[in-house]
Order: sequence, then structure tokens, then C-alpha cells
Amino acid sequence: MITLSIIIALTIGGLTYMHTAEQFGDTPTTEELQRYAGSEQLKNGRFVNRHGVAMSMKASTMTRAIKDMITIPDQTPDDPLPVGFNTASDYAVPDKGEFAVTWFGHSAVLLEIDGRRLLFDPSLSPRASPVPLFGKRFATETPIDLDRIPPLDAVLISHDHYDHLDHGTITAIADRTQHFFVPLGVGNHLRRWGIADEKITELDWWNESGIEGIDIISTPAQHFSGRSMLDGNRTLWTSYVIRSESATLFFSGDGGYNDHFTLIGERFGPFDFTMMECGQYGEGWREIHSMPEEAVQAHLDLRGDIMMPIHWGGFNLAPHRWKEPSERVRAAAAKHGVRIALPMIGQRFIPARALPDWTPRTIAEPRTSAADTDAASGTNPTADRAAAPADNTSPAAVMTDR
Repeated sequence: MITLSIIIALTIGGLTYMHTAEQFGDTPTTEELQRYAGSEQLKNGRFVNRHGVAMSMKASTMTRAIKDMITIPDQTPDDPLPVGFNTASDYAVPDKGEFAVTWFGHSAVLLEIDGRRLLFDPSLSPRASPVPLFGKRFATETPIDLDRIPPLDAVLISHDHYDHLDHGTITAIADRTQHFFVPLGVGNHLRRWGIADEKITELDWWNESGIEGIDIISTPAQHFSGRSMLDGNRTLWTSYVIRSESATLFFSGDGGYNDHFTLIGERFGPFDFTMMECGQYGEGWREIHSMPEEAVQAHLDLRGDIMMPIHWGGFNLAPHRWKEPSERVRAAAAKHGVRIALPMIGQRFIPARALPDWTPRTIAEPRTSAADTDAASGTNPTADRAAAPADNTSPAAVMTDR
């Protein structure tokens, strides 16, 4: 009887916490979902994928995943990762016809294009979790303080998981952000956090919107959503196409491999630059997270030119070595003749001028090859300003000519 009372009390306490703590956000109610009744993705009050996706694992698969989480070594770096430090003045507008990219780790990317700044999936807090026990960020310094992020024309969110939609980051940059573009239902979270409704655009797949001079198009992804035990798939997930006079780019968000990449490539390709999820994968959930080799194939399906791997280098959310995603992407890209950009966290680069080629290691690991040298002088001010320890063993990213 006492045990049952404890279970009931913990359940009530947990549900109360989820309903009152701001970081959980606020998903649409059944009545509010009627706003999206015209969406082909909404079925019986939940959003669905184009193809049937198993959202539960077999017991044997779960057992293997738990074993891997315990036994696979090097899932997190032993020492801090090197970082390129930036100030707002570093984010100068690139020349017309060029664009600049800064990867902040995991899936957070700043794009500067045609005089505009777009920030994707900015989860820049110390944890990707609503509670302090889970989702700790890899040991590294923040490339830029949240209060020094430059004014933003748009923030784009792919879905509402904590490693992509972060309460602390969103509230910190809200006053410096002109507009938020999100999938259907995700606007509820932002409104709960004080973002004015007129600053939010919710998009269904294939919807087109944008800011002056730049088209922002929501495109399919194969994933799922939710921020608590009670709100699974009550908001949509998406990928994005960015189209301007200078370039056409693709941001994958999260998702497994399927034929939607071919559809997007046929409709909007070719792409000058793709940002492709390649980490936090596992055999038990490959339908909702692409393997690195699948990420490269998706890039090819999109008819992409340069690929930058994302969704790695920030958090340990799956049982694989922390640097394995970049290694497997590098090998698959070499096999298929795909040009890749592998920047150091916080490194700003202009793809039209040079591509970064960082060999992932911590600041305490020595260089292991002659190719792992300092950044070429003048090609990237962020790389030149990257902090290095006194023994000068911290790698800076190699910049290779296009």
C-alpha cells in the first residue's frame, strides 16, 4: 500500500512538473489541432510520416542498445573540444553571391546569406534535457555567448526535441530575432515562452514562406516529436530548403533515410550546400535517424554539391563513439566523390572560398598527421582566433581550396 502511494505521488508530481515547468513548452490541445485539419500529415490528432515508421523497439533491440550504451568506449570526449571564438563583429555580411556558415555543434548552424542571418535549431544550453540528469553537452566552451549573438532575421526550428528547440536559447535571443519559422504546432511552445504570435510562422510540408530576398520552404522529414511522455507527435517535424539569388541550401533536421530526399531534390535541386544529420544513430532506430552513409546518399539524392554533417559533436544521445559520425561520413563521401565541409565548432567559413577539414579530437590530443595543420592564413578569421593551449597541440581546421 505504501509503495502504491509512493508511485501515485511520484506520478502526480511528475505530471504537475511537466505541466508547470516552462521548459516543457505547450503543445496543441485536441481542439487547437483543428487549426491544422487541412494537413495531410495530421491523422487522428497525431502527425504521421509519409511511410509507416515503427516507433517502438523490440525487446532484443532495446537490450542491445542498453548494452551498447554501457560497453561502447569513447562516447564522450575525455577533454574539451577546440572552439573558434566569435564576437558579433565577426559576422560581417559576405560578398554578393557568397554565403557564410558557422556550426555551433550538434545541429545549431548560423547562415549568413544575401545580407540576412538565419539560425537553425539553436540548442546552445549546457544540456539538451528538461532535467539536470540527462543530455549534458560535451566539454567545450560556448563559441559565442548568447547575449552576444548578432541580430537575427530568422530562426528556423526543425522539430521540438530538446536538442533542437531549447527554452533557454530561444528566450535569450527572442528580442534579437525578427521572425521564427517552425513546423505545425511548434508555435505553441514559443507562445508559452513569450514570443509574439505575429513573429511566428508555422509551416506544413511543401509550404513556402520567407523573408525579403530569401525563400524558406518546409519539406518532408521522417522523424517524430514530443517534449514529454504525453505529447508524442502532436507537433510536426520538418526539413528546410533555403533559396536566394546567391544559392540554394538544404537543412535536414532529424530523420531517417527514405525517398523524400529524391522528391525534394527533383523539386528544388540541385543544392549548393546541404546540412545533413549524421549522428545519434543506432540500428534500432535507423528509421528516425540516418546512418552516416545514408546521410551521404541523401545528399546525392538531393543533388547536392557540398555537404556539411550535423547532429554530432555536441551531445551523447546514442551509443557510438563521439567522433565516429564524422569518420564514417568522411569515408562515405570519399567513396562517392562528395565534397564535405568539416568545420571546428564555432568556425565561420565561406564555402565559395575554402572548405574546412577538421580532424575531430580534443585540445589535449596531439596532432597525428602532417595534414592536420593550422588554418591557412587569411582564409578564415575564426580559425585564426581559435584558442590553443600553451603546448600548441590543439588542432585548428585545415582550409582546403575549392
